[in-house]
Formats: sequence, structure tokens, C-alpha cells
Amino acid sequence: MISEKAELLEVIRGQKYMTLAMCKDDDPYLATINYVFDGATSCFLFHCSPVGKKMDYLKANPKVWGAVVEDRGYLDGECNHAYRSVQFAGRAEILADSEAKRQGLIRLIDALERKPEPVRQRLLGKSDLSGVGVVKIHVLEMTGKMNPGKKEETIS
Repeated sequence: MISEKAELLEVIRGQKYMTLAMCKDDDPYLATINYVFDGATSCFLFHCSPVGKKMDYLKANPKVWGAVVEDRGYLDGECNHAYRSVQFAGRAEILADSEAKRQGLIRLIDALERKPEPVRQRLLGKSDLSGVGVVKIHVLEMTGKMNPGKKEETIS
């Protein structure tokens, strides 16, 4: 069990992808997405198309469950795996305000791009962001699990 907030945040900040579970009319949907995490507000941000399955599900039911996993390798000879994971309950907010979208995209670009400035100029130079969806996941609760394994015995 991981209970220290600092370690939960370390796992989140050390990864690039999360798996997000959504549900609409008792029909589950799972998506793997890249993200940025804002520790000050305890929110994840991601971008996607403004239309499509993710948005349909989030509009119908903003309650989500997510997981971020740090793979620490297979434990050879033990039939086991070393990992740290964070799971969270959250509420999705689809950002509608252009400035909020722009700020979210800046955070994502800065976190994910090696050279963010040219990407910022190309993607954010236009004033109309209606063709971009930006979602903020407000974390309601967060828990963590781990199997530390023996680091020297792990293989990738």
C-alpha cells in the first residue's frame, strides 16, 4: 500500500499515460491517454477530439476511475511483477472557455514536448480552439499499491 501523498505524486509525475474508465447507460468504456497533473489543484488534464466516444461518455456521466502504473519489471523466476500504481476516483470537467482550454494546452505541451515553443506557436496561434477538447479530471480520492520486488532481479 502507498499512503504517502509524496510517493503517489512521484508515481503520477513519473509516467506519461493513464487508463481512464468511464460508463454510460451501464456500458463501460476504457481509454488510455497522456496527461499532465496539477498537484496544486489535484487535477489531471488531457486533450482529445471535441466529439467522439470519450466525450459522449464524459457528458453522459462525469464520474471516472483512473489508474497510473509504473512498471518496474518482471521478477524472473518468481512469476511476479514489480510495480507501483495509483488509482483515483474523479469527476470530469469538459473545458468550454477558450482561455481555460488554451491554458490547459500550454500545460500539456510544456510537459510533453521536448521543444514546446514551436508547437505552442503552431497549435495555439489561432484564436479558435473549438476543434480541440480539453478535459480536467478533479481527483476526489487517490490510493496506491506497490510490489517493490528486488530491483537487481527485475528485467524489462
